[in-house]
Amino acid sequence: MQAADTIAAVATGYGRAGIGVVRISGPGARQLAVSLTGQLPPGRHAALSEFRDADGRVIDRGIAIFFPGPRSYTGEDVLELQGHGGVAVLRMLLRRCVELGARVAEPGEFTKRAFLNDKIDLAQAESVADLIDASSADAVRSAQRSLSGEFSAKVNCVVAQLVEIRMLVEAVLDFPEEQVDLVDHHQVASRLHTVQAEIAELIESATQGHLLREGLRVVLTGAPNVGKSSLMNRLAEEEVAIVTEVPGTTRDVLQRELVVSGLPVHVIDTAGLRESDDPVERIGVARSLEQLEQADVVLEIRDVLAADAESSLQKLVELRTGARKIIVINKIDLTGKTPEAVHEDDYDKVWLSARSGAGIDLLRQTLLSVSGRRVTDEIPFMARERHIVSLKRALADVQRASQEIQRLELCAEELRLAQQSLGQITGEFSADDLLGEIFSRFCIGK
Repeated sequence: MQAADTIAAVATGYGRAGIGVVRISGPGARQLAVSLTGQLPPGRHAALSEFRDADGRVIDRGIAIFFPGPRSYTGEDVLELQGHGGVAVLRMLLRRCVELGARVAEPGEFTKRAFLNDKIDLAQAESVADLIDASSADAVRSAQRSLSGEFSAKVNCVVAQLVEIRMLVEAVLDFPEEQVDLVDHHQVASRLHTVQAEIAELIESATQGHLLREGLRVVLTGAPNVGKSSLMNRLAEEEVAIVTEVPGTTRDVLQRELVVSGLPVHVIDTAGLRESDDPVERIGVARSLEQLEQADVVLEIRDVLAADAESSLQKLVELRTGARKIIVINKIDLTGKTPEAVHEDDYDKVWLSARSGAGIDLLRQTLLSVSGRRVTDEIPFMARERHIVSLKRALADVQRASQEIQRLELCAEELRLAQQSLGQITGEFSADDLLGEIFSRFCIGK
């Protein structure tokens, strides 16, 4: 696929910086290079250049690099103009590109063209955005594995095995007059069992990768003055929230991004849950309840001196969230109790002191356990929810195929559906609206 138009965008982040990059891709990139710099730079070589406007005045001085297609990021002719990172100068340079016939790129359009020109597959394209958004070192390494094509290679390996099994099964259906009745049902069953195991392994790795990508959303809740803000500060290892003896000090939602053993954790401190006549505090309580609906884990903070107390609002918490709950008994420094963590069927309980820090490591370990994050030497593939859905659908299709080996028509159909589900991960089978949704989430310069 070769696009008919030329696109341009600022490829670096918005704001002041030492360096800013304008990227151009498409059939007009060569002429834009000549019009902007007075020459076409040698392919894949940095050329010191002056970028000029329509009147020949210098907009900026910097480096121009020309990447002839198809050996470029998008597979098209690509020009990169690397100049100073001021907002105004980059806008002037982009405006000049538009004057010369380019149009401003849509979000993710450079990567979309790379996909459409077979430079990368869909899973790799998504990992570009995941690498940019990665909030921990493990997430970076996970995204790099997917970007390098390891995840896609694993998926394609399973697809190749499915194709071989389909060939065996469909030969009998397509050529009955040849009496190709030599399908060894035990062999097919064994191969399908192997495929199931490999898909299950991919699901496990993808689930871990998805957790690295999305992180864990942890909401702190409880009555006023139980130590939610103190615990927030202790977890963040800095003074994020205001801590006073006055109940109701926290009236709005505070959020902090943490990393626990490589896992991104989004900690949200909420207003204390209690009945109040103060309209501002009531708004804070309402926002707290909204946060609970989006939580993966709820830390219900209780004062060790009133650990068994439960308000009507705390009962409402149970109705507003299906998240895993950890009951945190705080202020154990007042009683002399030692830190402890106990696992129950429906919740975990941790005794700690946010003031002294005793038991904080136990809470971190409990958060990792509840999240399902497994800390191993092997970094999982970065994955999205749609990847996991497709893998689970393919696994179910293969399982049904295993049950229909004696009825080859049904077995063949389930195998076809499994292959189609896996193909949606790499983009072999994708609707245009799916592609539009995926690439619209990218930044403009990608």
